[in-house]
Amino acid sequence: MAPHLPWRFLQFLLLLLLGVSSAAQAQVNITLGSSLTPQGPNSSWLSPSGDFAFGFQPVEGNTSSYLLAVWFDKIPEKTVAWYAKSSQDTPVQVPSSSVLRLTADGLLSLRNPSDGEVWSPRVPGAAYARMLDTGDFRLFGADGKAKWETFDVPADTILPTQVLLVGQQDKVLRSRLIATDYANGRFLLAVQSDGNLVFYPIAEPTTKRYDAYWASNTVGNGSRLVFNETGRIYFTTTNGTQVNITSAGGVSMGDFFNRAMLDPDGVFRQYLYPKSRKARSVWSLQWTAVSSIPQNICQAIKETNAGSGACGFNSYCSFDGTQNQTTVCQCPEHYEFFDKERKYKGCRPDFEPQSCYLDEAAAVAKFEMTPINGVDWPLADYEEYSPIDENECRTLCVIDCFCATAVFRASTNTCWKKKLPLSNGNMAADVDRTVLIKVPRSNNSESQLSSGSTKWKEDKKYWILGSSLFFGGSVLVNILLGSILLFGTYCGISTTSKKKLMSSQSSSSSILPPKIFTYNELEKATSDFREVLGSGASGTVYKGQLQDEHATSIAVKKIGKLQQETEKEFMVEVQTIGQTFHKNLVRLLGFCNEGTDRLLVYEFMTNGSLNEFLFGDARPHWSLRVQVALGVARGLLYLHEECSTQIIHCDIKPQNILLDDNFMAKIADFGLAKLLRANQTQTYTGIRGTRGYLAPEWFKNIGITSKVDVYSFGVILLELVCCRRNVELEIADEERSILTYWANDCYRCGRIDLLVEGDDEANFNIKKAERFVAVALWCLQEEPTMRPTMLKVTQMLDGAVQIPTPPDPSSFISSLP
Repeated sequence: MAPHLPWRFLQFLLLLLLGVSSAAQAQVNITLGSSLTPQGPNSSWLSPSGDFAFGFQPVEGNTSSYLLAVWFDKIPEKTVAWYAKSSQDTPVQVPSSSVLRLTADGLLSLRNPSDGEVWSPRVPGAAYARMLDTGDFRLFGADGKAKWETFDVPADTILPTQVLLVGQQDKVLRSRLIATDYANGRFLLAVQSDGNLVFYPIAEPTTKRYDAYWASNTVGNGSRLVFNETGRIYFTTTNGTQVNITSAGGVSMGDFFNRAMLDPDGVFRQYLYPKSRKARSVWSLQWTAVSSIPQNICQAIKETNAGSGACGFNSYCSFDGTQNQTTVCQCPEHYEFFDKERKYKGCRPDFEPQSCYLDEAAAVAKFEMTPINGVDWPLADYEEYSPIDENECRTLCVIDCFCATAVFRASTNTCWKKKLPLSNGNMAADVDRTVLIKVPRSNNSESQLSSGSTKWKEDKKYWILGSSLFFGGSVLVNILLGSILLFGTYCGISTTSKKKLMSSQSSSSSILPPKIFTYNELEKATSDFREVLGSGASGTVYKGQLQDEHATSIAVKKIGKLQQETEKEFMVEVQTIGQTFHKNLVRLLGFCNEGTDRLLVYEFMTNGSLNEFLFGDARPHWSLRVQVALGVARGLLYLHEECSTQIIHCDIKPQNILLDDNFMAKIADFGLAKLLRANQTQTYTGIRGTRGYLAPEWFKNIGITSKVDVYSFGVILLELVCCRRNVELEIADEERSILTYWANDCYRCGRIDLLVEGDDEANFNIKKAERFVAVALWCLQEEPTMRPTMLKVTQMLDGAVQIPTPPDPSSFISSLP
């Protein structure tokens, strides 16, 4: 019997192998009734080799949201090669409790936690499904033929053996917005019905196509884009013409994972990833003679006639032509990205743009033209001069409030003026023109101090320097707070900046510490306090003129008689107010602390208060109202978040917002609450019924935070949009008498036009008006924690972030007595 043992053993081994093979085959076919969930052991179906998986992939940065996707499963990055899109061609993202089923009737269906269908290829009658080793997920009929496959509806990536055919609407690649955001991006690759392979910039989030930036220039009904199994990608037509797109360059496809992708920057690139664990395991660009299309996106896309170009508006594109083949977007001097992660949103000035109410002499004093080398924005010309010299070209742009950039060509003595937004910017060695950017003059202290960091300081302490100190609290607490503030740091200025500031104080009077005046000096400067500019709870303001070389106009606030304890804090408050530096805050020039007299000396605001500006006989221009809104927001942002000691104003209203000769908004009366008598705060009680500018928490037994200023800003923002007071009880239509109520109703009904009725400029900018109203309604939320910070408010006003629909504050007065 012994001789027969080896044969019996071989028989057993053969049967064992056949059993293993059958088990593997059973796993390959996904049977009807199978399902996947985002979490747990059944979250994906693998291909036989395990190279690819189909199932739920968590969205980067959002652990509660999942894509239905195909990905490379053997690499740590789990790189996505396909993802499902809805009927509106938007990526499908679902919560963790969703489920994907291959139903008993052969329908693949993705359903949300409420059992509503989110996505389906709508191809019933499948007998089974299979994840192939090519990266293609297919539904098969009973006859073994494919009824649907992911290769037929690509997202932004194609894989070896995949083919894009001509004239099929779905046979396109659409880039993502950025690598971590799967929303439809700004570029599209299409195999057109005329047999042409074309790359288009897209007016995201629509499907509007701008002029093509690359085309194969071929014709033929049978054209197709082929990614063959050797790693070669080419476009072929019916007449046999072939156009190489990318090439694997002779590498062994068995040693690499391979994919090609229309990247977020609009370049179609081929990537390789080594399968060997000994190799350096990263996706790398396949470097060959033809490795990416187009070979320089910055140069290719600049010829289109609309859109921002390869990068966002007001930015410029440079291309690294080495093996990295990367696109770099940059902002010019004195500009910054709206969003550093989403650079396609473009750049904005970090200074206040030139007002068209600025005369030529003032413009020359405030702005200058600075060259930027090797950069060009070929579009956005609106005026051309010739013959002209470079100095004249500079001057003509500086004095023109529309002009943001001037371009001078010495060979033809020609000057072009360009206005914002600048588009299709690119950096190249062959730029033969002098490009000049308008920026604030380097000696303009206002611009130097305006761009502090907006980073929230987690360890800052919250001191209320506004009227809130008299809605509760004790004199002792006030004195302690004031004493702490006396030793505080300069607001919003870094240690390095402080050193620069201290060293420059001798040469720049605009940033000197407050000057000590005598009472006689101020009495003489105001002609014995003759001309009253205004009065309020904190005192009376008089117009004056200093006897200095500039005959500086001033506003002198004469503080009423103070309580004995409060007098001790006068110097503390002056110290605090005097150490704030921002272009949207009224500057304290000096003070008088002589005997029983307490006076504060401010810079004079030529155009008075917002109250006079907004509620006068003539309606101010829309652009000026927008400028004021942004200025007030930035001033409050500085007080709330850019000071080492937070300042809460607590009395934001039109009377406390002043306008300089350029109609730049400046916040006044911050930090004065401790200088008032306690009973003076009773002046606020008369506006409880109509709310005025006070946040609801003033009338509740809860703490006061910076959100009270946010609420007040919301009221003012509505007044700026609608050009009317919040409360106008004399209006015949009672529903319109309280602006905050009426604006909410108009917003909910989609009738923003009613709020700006008769205002042609605002109607022309109705989208911005709607955005401002939405921001205001967020600011007016009853619950303080629901209101945005001033940082978020400025971002929403600027359009840097999307604004979700604000909750309906159904009762503005529910909590008032």
